[in-house]
Amino acid sequence: MRIMGLDFGARTTGIAMSDPGCMLASPVETVFREEEENLKKTVRRIRQLAEENDVHTIVLGLPKNMNNTLGERAEKTLAFKRRLERDLYRVEILLWDERLSTRMAEKPLLERGLDRHQRKQVVDQIAAVYILQGYLDARKAQVENEESIR
Repeated sequence: MRIMGLDFGARTTGIAMSDPGCMLASPVETVFREEEENLKKTVRRIRQLAEENDVHTIVLGLPKNMNNTLGERAEKTLAFKRRLERDLYRVEILLWDERLSTRMAEKPLLERGLDRHQRKQVVDQIAAVYILQGYLDARKAQVENEESIR
């Protein structure tokens, strides 16, 4: 079993995947779309990857504002979550606070000297890695905390 991470944007969706032990997140791909509202290709690809990799959980980044409110992008993400729940009804869709994930993803790409076009090809995948790794680390810490209480 693996867990998938998603960074859902206006025209792209970055995808990351955990290892089978659900300890480490790795980039998979970026799905590009011409029209923001046309999600068929994106949902189809996510479903395909979920089936191929025995994914039972998807962690979807929720882009909250810095003051913890939900803006337009977050509302679109919530609508995308509902679409995923409808089309991937056997997969649990979790939301994860993704504030600053894209900025954190861009920093090492800028340090490597990648130009804007090169960064655009991978930044959403790296952001999806940050989202998923944050979830995996929190999940591991929770399990360790529960075990230490016993």
